[in-house]
Amino acid sequence: MVGMNPLFETKASESAKVDAFMAKVDHPLKDVLIELRKVILAVDPEIGEEIKWNHPTFFFAGPMAPSNPKEYRRYIVVSNLFRKEFVRLVFPSGAKINDTSGLLEGDFPDGRKTVVFTSVADVEAKSGALRAAIRTWLSLVER
Repeated sequence: MVGMNPLFETKASESAKVDAFMAKVDHPLKDVLIELRKVILAVDPEIGEEIKWNHPTFFFAGPMAPSNPKEYRRYIVVSNLFRKEFVRLVFPSGAKINDTSGLLEGDFPDGRKTVVFTSVADVEAKSGALRAAIRTWLSLVER
């Protein structure tokens, strides 16, 4: 049975906590975050969500080889609502994704990549590349 092997760990999704966060969030682009959440969760049934770093965060919930929690190897993408004019997604280990679409931006020393969304239409326009980036990330998970 998956998850029973002591060499692998799974992580439970906390969708109810994300729902509660979303009910209270006060951001002019809340609708953008709602659409992003739908797109991200629809990519794969093993994507979970929680509130981490004070924002909705998406992670690989399936069985995964144990690792140092400070490496954040399970985390796919973190939303960021600090700016009012866009919603930023941060891929903590985005540098490992071979993104030829130009979606992922930044050359950060810690390996993260980012992408910004300014409207629901922007989400729709970039959703194919976003799904592809997430699928690539998932293909690299050490299971």
